[in-house]
Amino acid sequence: MQYAIPAAPPWWSRLLSRMPRTENAPKQGHHLRSLGTPYDDEPPPTLTELYQARRLDMVRLALFLVDDLHTAEDVVQDAFAAVCRTYGTSLDGLQDPGAYLYTAVVNAARSVLRRRRTARAYNPPHQGYGPPVDEGLLLAEEHRQVLGALAQLTRRQREVLVLRYWSELTEAQIAQTLGLSRGTVKSTASRALDALEKKLKAGR
Repeated sequence: MQYAIPAAPPWWSRLLSRMPRTENAPKQGHHLRSLGTPYDDEPPPTLTELYQARRLDMVRLALFLVDDLHTAEDVVQDAFAAVCRTYGTSLDGLQDPGAYLYTAVVNAARSVLRRRRTARAYNPPHQGYGPPVDEGLLLAEEHRQVLGALAQLTRRQREVLVLRYWSELTEAQIAQTLGLSRGTVKSTASRALDALEKKLKAGR
């Protein structure tokens, strides 16, 4: 059976409209090319430029994956630290910083979720911190049920949906980030979106 990734449903578009995706532009007019585009005639951005251009979007990506703002911020810090340890602050030798950063954030989120499952096997569920004053800029109250439904999906389903509909990656880019085939990305996205719709309807 062939699957095609459907267009984003209306409720997802409304969610994204409340979560603006623009942060400070890189200094000195440096433009970060899109994921998967090599830097042929110019050097890649420095770590500082990458951080300024992508940090907020990466926090929001991590938020969809771990369902906790404080943890999402830690995940992104860990991802940037991993980039720095491997390539330094100049990012010499890193042809596509954007692609590498997506993979680093996903891997850091996976580590957090593994530790969370282990901790919850021995302790009551952690209630988390109270919402910070500015959390409303990232999450409107009416969208919490979307995050709750996402949290009930499998890890792979959640990652594919978030990378496709939040980060707007192509099938090939998602496959590269998650180490999957394009066919698996398509089938996972289709099934995950159906499952998410059912969970949202059941929660109303």
